Amino acid sequence: MLALVVQTLSVTTPVFAMLLLGMVLKRLGAIDVAFINTASSLVFNATMPALLFLSIYNADLETALQPALLGYFLLANVAGFFLIWGWARWRVPRIDRGVYVQGAFRGNNGIVGLALATSLYGDLGLSLGGLLAGAVILIYNVFSAIVLAVYSPNGNTNPRAIAVGVAKNPLVIGVLSAIPFAYWQVGLPQWLLTSTEYFARMSLPLALICIGGSLSLSALRDGRRTAIGSSLMKMVWFPALFTALAWLLGFRGAELGVLFLYFASPTAAASYVMARAANANHQLASAIIVMTTLMAAITINLGILTLQSLGWI
Repeated sequence: MLALVVQTLSVTTPVFAMLLLGMVLKRLGAIDVAFINTASSLVFNATMPALLFLSIYNADLETALQPALLGYFLLANVAGFFLIWGWARWRVPRIDRGVYVQGAFRGNNGIVGLALATSLYGDLGLSLGGLLAGAVILIYNVFSAIVLAVYSPNGNTNPRAIAVGVAKNPLVIGVLSAIPFAYWQVGLPQWLLTSTEYFARMSLPLALICIGGSLSLSALRDGRRTAIGSSLMKMVWFPALFTALAWLLGFRGAELGVLFLYFASPTAAASYVMARAANANHQLASAIIVMTTLMAAITINLGILTLQSLGWI
């Protein structure tokens, strides 16, 4: 158990380090609002799509393909999205609903979830986690684009306009363009893959620095209740509900463990990038990312301890 605690902290601490770096650089005047706007645009339009392309392209589909596990994970995320949206329509102010739903729904599976699954289950966790992370990327990006478009201050709620916006979303394009290459195992030149990897590696540190630089204490205070509600939904209620349902459906051992880790992963940094691109409340998105990452060190370890004590994993 101590090893898992240490592993969780080793995965989440670098995230905080980059957030803190962004805050320090902003305070020192090394970065400003213009830099944050430009860098966020670069991440959204270029580096993050490249990162998503590579994550799909490199997924080990044959090794980890388990239709029941994959199907349940995808259906759980779809169901969770609509449950959270329904709750938000009842409890969350309209202007913040899109950010609330995305923050409570979109997990950091590619970093936190995958790292913990690999630590807990080795190569099996890596193969299972890699496939789940790759498969859910499209759902995350399409559904996030939809809910942000519906509640965007200057958005068009016409279904056709929303569909066009989703189709033109760079993150969605990055995922969709990778699927044929991964499915048919189309080889790409090594120099191109290496160059793309160099470019894609900028995504997460640059996004996190922008999040740290844009954090506002006054905004955190004003949106505290909404941020806490979204964070509790992401880190407590969502994983508790869908992990218990997975157990009822017969998932056990490594399969159930990986599902829990993915359901319980903190909110992804990409949610800030998409919120900013949609002219939504990006400061609320920042607060949710910070809160869920802080909570991860407690909720994930308590969840694993509970599952192990029950003999489910």
